[in-house]
Amino acid sequence: MKAKPQPLQPGDFYYTPEGYMVFTEQYHRRRGTCCGSGCRHCPWRKPKPGGQP
Repeated sequence: MKAKPQPLQPGDFYYTPEGYMVFTEQYHRRRGTCCGSGCRHCPWRKPKPGGQP
């Protein structure tokens, strides 16, 4: 059974100067799992070789 999506809360996202919506680590942690899309603030993302995220 799929979990019901939760409404966005303050601090869950921000907009870049280009107008893209970016989810924060707060949102990802509440979501509970990695979606595999390579999100900028994913707490489960493995660092790239060389120490760059």
